[in-house]
Order: sequence, then C-alpha cells, then structure tokens
Amino acid sequence: MFEGLITLLILVADVWAILNVVQSGESTGSKALWVVLVLVLPVLGFAIWYFAGPKSSRS
Repeated sequence: MFEGLITLLILVADVWAILNVVQSGESTGSKALWVVLVLVLPVLGFAIWYFAGPKSSRS
C-alpha cells in the first residue's frame, strides 16, 4: 500500500514537471532533453529539473 502511494506521488510530480517543461519558453531541443531526463530517471530527473531547470517554467 505504501509503495503504491509513493509511486503515485512520483508519477504526479513527473507529469507536473513534464507539463511545465512543455509549456516553458525553452527551445524544442532543451524541452526534449528535460522530458527524456524526467522519463528515464523519474525521481532524480524530477529533482534535477526542479533545482536546475528553467525557473520561469515553475510559476
């Protein structure tokens, strides 16, 4: 049960990150790299995006 909740939270965070990346004003190549990073490394990719990604995409 607890693992399922953690998995759901990770999924929601990753979907939120991907939507913010797609809506950002970054170049298509940059968007693609961020999306791939979040998809390949869900937890680490989200954390890297959150701290190092474009700041304007999280408003």
